[in-house]
Amino acid sequence: MKLTEYTIRHPTVSWTFVLLLILGGTWSFTQLGRLEDPAFTIKQAMILISYPGASAQEVEEEVTLPVENVIQELPYLDHITSTSSDGLSQIRVEMKSIYRKQQLAQIWDEMRRKIRDMEDHLPPGTGKPVILDDFGDVYGMFLAVSGQGYSDKDIADYADFLRRELILVPGVGKVVIDGERTEQIYIELSRARLAASGLTTDALKGLLATQNLVSDGGHIRVGSEYIRLSTYAGETDPVTQIGNLLVSNSQGRLVYLKDIARIYRGYADPPTHIYRFNGQSALTLGISFAEGVNVVKVGQAIRHRLAELEAHRPIGMEISTIYDQPAQVAASVNSFLVSLGQAVLIVIAVLLFTMGWRAGVLMSGILLLTILGTFIVMDLYAIELHRISLGALIIALGMLVDNALVVTEGIMVSLKRGYSRLEAATMIVSHTRWPLLGATIIAIAAFAPIGLSPDASGEFTGSLFWVLLISLALSWLLAITLTPFFCYIFFRSPGQPDNSAEIRDPYKGAVYYVYGKVLRACIQHRALSLGLAMAALAAAIWGFTLVKQAFFPASSLPMFMVEYRLPEGSDLRAVTEDVQAIEADLRQYPAIEQVTATIGAGAQRFMLTYSPEPARSNYAQLIVQVKRFEQIKPMMQTLRTWFHEHYPQAFVKLKRFEIGPGTDAKIEARLIGPDPATLRELADKVIQVIEAEPLAINIRQDWGERVKQIRPLFDEAKGRRLGITKRDVDEAMAFNTQGQNTGLFRDGSDLLPIITRPPADERGDVSQLEDILIHSPVRQAYVNIGQVTHGFALEWTDPLIKRRDRKRTLSVLADPVDGITPATLLARIRPAVEAIELPPGYQLEWGGEYEAQQKANKAVFAFVPLGVLVMIILTIILFTSVRQTLVIWLAVPLSLIGVTLGLLVTGAPFSFMALLALISLIGMQLKNGIVLVEEIKRLREEENTDWYAAIHQAAISRLRPVTMAALTTILGMIPLLGDVFFQPMAVTIMFGLGFATLLTLIVIPVLFAVFYRVPTPE
Repeated sequence: MKLTEYTIRHPTVSWTFVLLLILGGTWSFTQLGRLEDPAFTIKQAMILISYPGASAQEVEEEVTLPVENVIQELPYLDHITSTSSDGLSQIRVEMKSIYRKQQLAQIWDEMRRKIRDMEDHLPPGTGKPVILDDFGDVYGMFLAVSGQGYSDKDIADYADFLRRELILVPGVGKVVIDGERTEQIYIELSRARLAASGLTTDALKGLLATQNLVSDGGHIRVGSEYIRLSTYAGETDPVTQIGNLLVSNSQGRLVYLKDIARIYRGYADPPTHIYRFNGQSALTLGISFAEGVNVVKVGQAIRHRLAELEAHRPIGMEISTIYDQPAQVAASVNSFLVSLGQAVLIVIAVLLFTMGWRAGVLMSGILLLTILGTFIVMDLYAIELHRISLGALIIALGMLVDNALVVTEGIMVSLKRGYSRLEAATMIVSHTRWPLLGATIIAIAAFAPIGLSPDASGEFTGSLFWVLLISLALSWLLAITLTPFFCYIFFRSPGQPDNSAEIRDPYKGAVYYVYGKVLRACIQHRALSLGLAMAALAAAIWGFTLVKQAFFPASSLPMFMVEYRLPEGSDLRAVTEDVQAIEADLRQYPAIEQVTATIGAGAQRFMLTYSPEPARSNYAQLIVQVKRFEQIKPMMQTLRTWFHEHYPQAFVKLKRFEIGPGTDAKIEARLIGPDPATLRELADKVIQVIEAEPLAINIRQDWGERVKQIRPLFDEAKGRRLGITKRDVDEAMAFNTQGQNTGLFRDGSDLLPIITRPPADERGDVSQLEDILIHSPVRQAYVNIGQVTHGFALEWTDPLIKRRDRKRTLSVLADPVDGITPATLLARIRPAVEAIELPPGYQLEWGGEYEAQQKANKAVFAFVPLGVLVMIILTIILFTSVRQTLVIWLAVPLSLIGVTLGLLVTGAPFSFMALLALISLIGMQLKNGIVLVEEIKRLREEENTDWYAAIHQAAISRLRPVTMAALTTILGMIPLLGDVFFQPMAVTIMFGLGFATLLTLIVIPVLFAVFYRVPTPE
């Protein structure tokens, strides 16, 4: 017994299957994980190596280069980018896109081993390499902790209390505090007292090293007890302990350190990273979620726990939300569910209107069961509900009814012709199941390049393919099982028709009549028909060159960023002063709801598409939240002018958050070569070209300005006579300016650095450099720095040196003005930039959005040939005819006519999602073509109809299924037109499929008549 007949003859089994789909789908829907956007793996790690006292060039040559050489041995490597600055090497390692999260853990372990093996080859004085392989962790709940009138330590203690409590909430992965200032112990010695005491910093280091150590005093047996011996007497104030140290003065007498020095606890000065929230100093709490959880439910649990902890919150201490991913996810998913509901209702309305209430209700039920079944499989394979998976369901809606539509239409026609319900159901399914399966597989194969693309863009949009695969496969299964079962129940058994003509020709009606006349005329004038189609296609190809090009759109979040850069070498405290003034001014705008500032580095990665800026003392970033999304564009335009007028000395860039993988700048011209000075000269020429283009803004180069450096001119001969080396001079200058690290002190779970330095009035003026004292081991006394130097020199040096793939690389960055795509700007500046003459050994390459888009397109197109090959083979298998296969495939390019027209009319850009839509149109068109050609073939082979009659009758009989399939798909896309991410894809499918369907109904019959030389009857 065939499957179709089995479902009809065993209704209990069929109804049980229906019940399972309804209950299972509903349950799975409630259990599915929820995200705003799909996760994609950040395949990067950061390696930090300190080299105190070294210049950027020394760091590059002695630290960065050896580490890069070792990392280059990894076969998984894609790119290495490094920044060598004074005293610090930052190396960012990016692995090839083919590796996923599970494989990266092993790759990072292998990289660790390689770096650990070469640590001994690094120069003396370098710090232990710090490898941050959690660089891509996302802290989706991003909170600020602040308190008016509270000290930094009070805020830090409360933040730590929250961290310890929130980490226990089920579903929470990590809770990380950021922005904590390092607490230190300061020993301040005036130069006069230091010289009088004869105390050296080396001696003080040795003295401090013996204090506050944990040592084992052993155990002793007393009777039956075993008692520990220890000198530890409980916690003591570290300032008191250090102050009570005895040191020898110049007369050999012992004095307390507190008698000759001021000892106190304080914070690192200057700080390295500062957060501010709405004008107050703050710390941030970044909360990440465990993998696979429903972030909406976890977010509710976190908020519930915070409410429970409210009793422990000190009065005046505030917990504020900077970014709430669970709330965004709930709003985004709910919005898409509304769009999905709207699309379902639109499709149902179309079915009811065009197919009658019985067929409309039947196919609507099948559509809902298919969606519920898709939820079950998504739950089994841990595919979350998010922008892409829900968008995929909306895109699939029209295609989901295609199979049921063909079967239902066939059964309705067969019933009109007098067949019984069982005969009609089994006959139609037996005729159409394999062509429908082939067409379904072809439609799935058209989306395969999306799911198989290994890069970040493919990973981001990959669930589009998997959801379509699941839903389309289920739609075919239900079309040959439950659809005929419901047809058997819903449709009445045929009686004897009143009009026998209805049996002979069920396709009576004005629409069929007009279409038949047009089709007959086109076949009769086939050369003209094909010529007009080719002309329209040629015009579309030309018109496509006028379409705007884009990659991924900006997010609809009511937030934007302000990047603020003072010239390289600027003090972080100067940046902080500017930011405090900017905050106060920004908060005067009624549209602005809150302002978060991060100074000295970027914020924690609170969104997957947000890339934190590495530590720089001249950098700040403000995250500005407005009350409504519509206010972003005018607010950014206003602030651009305001910053230009009030802060001309700074580089200020206003930037929207993006959907999908993005880049630091939309336009990037990389200059590669060995000499920094030559690279800067070339960069100046590139900048001149871009500055002449009015469509470009945010123009800068990423090495920054050269900075000043004061160098004492050390006299080697004088130094040898006094036993003083260059290192002694460096240490003396460090002591007399920022302070010298002379040890560590244990304070509970904290290790406090001990910093020795002169009082503020002896280290705050550059003129005091000439008063620096250096201890001479030969004289056993302090001497003035002038006795080992002959003055100071002011020099200019590179503050940082950047490398990409082990070559020095300087990038010129820019962005287009609002309303202009990066592709448009690049097309305008590229000829002039590439016309700049490069010296031998130097090269130019384009990065930015151009490179990201080329990389994503290449990854997708790598699998297009395979997908096309699969579709061609399936078409040949279905029809066992090369000519019929050619007929179907020659109609495929016609979709470009509608795509070009749609994008030009709506002004939507041809984005990455539009590219995916264009590829998927191949499958949609082939599916329509197969339904039509299969009917021509059946009429010719089974009913022995002549060619012209077969072509004409098949076209007439497939008019409603083909147009209905296209119409449901097109109208189902309407809710996506309001989404910035899916709008280009929706426009591409709606216009492309609409025009292609109309032309296919004409062109395929005409091509059939041409290929088979079918004469037109008189």
